[in-house]
Amino acid sequence: MEGGKYLLHCFLLALLTTKAASHLFQSNANANRKSYIVYMGDRLKDGASTALLHSSMVQDVFGSESKTVLYSYKKSFNGFVVDLTEEEAQKMAGMKGVVSVFPNEKRKLHTTRSWDFMGFPQQVERATMESDVIIGVLDTGIWPESLSFDDKGLGPPPSKWKGSCQFQPQDNFTCNNKIIGAKYYRSDGLFLPEDFESPRDFDGHGTHTASTAAGNLVDGASLYGFGSGTARGGVPSARIAVYKVCWSDGCQDADILAGFDDAISDGVDIISISLGGGRTRDYFEDAIDIASFHAMKNASTIDRKFSTKVQLGNNKIYEGVSINTFDLKNKTYPMIYGGDAPNTTTTSSRSSRLCFSNSLDKNLVKGKIVLCDTIRTNGIGALLAGAAGTVARGQDSIDYSSLFPLPASCFNFVDGRNIFQYVNSSSAPTATIFRSSEVNDSLAPYIISFSSRGPNPITPEIIKPDISAPGVHILAAWSSISPVSLVPGDNRFVTFNIISGTSMSCPHVSGAAAYVKSFHPTWSPAAIQSALMTTAAPMSSGINMEAEFAYGSGHLNPLKAANPGLVYDANETDYINFLCGQGYATRLIQLLSKDNSTCPEDTNGTVSELNYPSFGLSTSPLKPFSRTFKRTVTNVGSPTAVYRANLSFSTGTLKIRVNPDVLSFTSVGQKLSFEVIVEATMDKAMVSGALVWDDGEHKVRSPIVVFI
Repeated sequence: MEGGKYLLHCFLLALLTTKAASHLFQSNANANRKSYIVYMGDRLKDGASTALLHSSMVQDVFGSESKTVLYSYKKSFNGFVVDLTEEEAQKMAGMKGVVSVFPNEKRKLHTTRSWDFMGFPQQVERATMESDVIIGVLDTGIWPESLSFDDKGLGPPPSKWKGSCQFQPQDNFTCNNKIIGAKYYRSDGLFLPEDFESPRDFDGHGTHTASTAAGNLVDGASLYGFGSGTARGGVPSARIAVYKVCWSDGCQDADILAGFDDAISDGVDIISISLGGGRTRDYFEDAIDIASFHAMKNASTIDRKFSTKVQLGNNKIYEGVSINTFDLKNKTYPMIYGGDAPNTTTTSSRSSRLCFSNSLDKNLVKGKIVLCDTIRTNGIGALLAGAAGTVARGQDSIDYSSLFPLPASCFNFVDGRNIFQYVNSSSAPTATIFRSSEVNDSLAPYIISFSSRGPNPITPEIIKPDISAPGVHILAAWSSISPVSLVPGDNRFVTFNIISGTSMSCPHVSGAAAYVKSFHPTWSPAAIQSALMTTAAPMSSGINMEAEFAYGSGHLNPLKAANPGLVYDANETDYINFLCGQGYATRLIQLLSKDNSTCPEDTNGTVSELNYPSFGLSTSPLKPFSRTFKRTVTNVGSPTAVYRANLSFSTGTLKIRVNPDVLSFTSVGQKLSFEVIVEATMDKAMVSGALVWDDGEHKVRSPIVVFI
């Protein structure tokens, strides 16, 4: 017995030693492995089989050893990521269908990455006048304590500043040499309990837009690790003037006009207003149109996206979209369909399937992951019912990610139907929701689904939008009192947040305009607008089916806009003549301009002579037409320059002539005029192209769009 016990101890020791040696060997092997990308060219039509192909390829390399594909690319191209040794990578590279295998290297991260994505790095040339540029932000206010608005290194406000700061001791709101002015407007005097009766931002929206346009450099910014890097605005040295015109219940026209009024008289250089919505109104009945006209007289996706996987109890994994900062630690929860859990005291199953507020039975939903039939919900219904998470379905495609107050992921119709079938066919369905993954969007830039589309509803022949700028998954400063998801009950409070919207595009354009203004302080708003539009990077109509009615002149390029070569300038008289052409009575024109302006007798009711940086023409199908556009460009480049006209079109249905087709300048500031004659019989809904004036250094590009 003694000997037997000893032998047993020796056997166990040998076994443990063998296991330890084996573990040591595996650890060394794992230590030599690193993440590799296996690229396999264009995507397969069947996305589901792509994942199986990737798994089988890994199995061929590793045999019976279990190895997980870290990420499968199947939407835009074909490939996957897996941990390999150098020898395994070489073996993988020799497999059929593999184009290349290369290490998944780390690169330096950027946060307000949108500026870098537009080719506008942190180290661009800066004008000495940048700190004299004032951006007026009409929005929900500002959070002055944010590091994005620290005034370290800034001197006093420029002497042209005539504004003031509404100091509010009750919430400790103060201005500094960065936020040089702040006012708030509430024409009806009705302040809701959640609102600050001061310029302080209750919501986060105004803080976000202001920091995107002109925020300081802030290292180490992120949203729970997402978008980690250095946050910065387009013009970090510019000053900010805040005009709080929006509250928890919206933005009133009266307050908007009051904010514009003050901003103009205060001496701001750029007005950034990320507001919209409501019905289409006549130019003279729209507060922003009116205010913008008077301001004139006085004065766009990036390559970041997020995916969130959901694993069902049958071990199938589906990849949806959201920005999910929650980590369920792979724990599974019971799953229930919202339509099967109606709060019968207030609603029906027809309503509960949409998971709106108070539509779900808490007794049935608490502690479960609830499946909802719409992605339009913000998650509040599931949150109030005590759900552990929510899965939303119900859209053809989902091209951006939203924040929710609980673990969540959104799916299209196809994957959503599969998840729905699982929930209905299983006696005890379960699921878990993973933390989001931040990945590169190789198709960017393209126009997101929520972005506004042209043509201009009032004057279709003014091509809208003017330009595209990043507005998706933008990380910027945030109000520390506003929840991440904006949903009450969400207890996550941050200093930087990632949100999407046309509101996020606007401050990029504002920042770019301020950058141009810092080099050219005497340029008119129209000249700056022209510089931004004519230097924009062309975008693909293959990705954006509405072409110019989706992206306008193209994707914003601030660096080129500072040196455009030529500009299409316009002043008050030009816009007055445009309004005359729209049929407005002389009486109204005179009220608008406060002088004795009269409409020219030869006004033909078109906009072809407005000196706009783009050319738009609407016509009837199969009816011959001819239109002449008259334009004037101002030389802002080299004193002596010769520009030649180049025309590019994707179709031969149009006949276009430029007269003259060569412009020879002898001085800076010189103006030369030309005509563009368009003739055709339209057999398509839309044809587009561009006129490019080229002097060898500058390419001044204007889109031309003819549509039915």
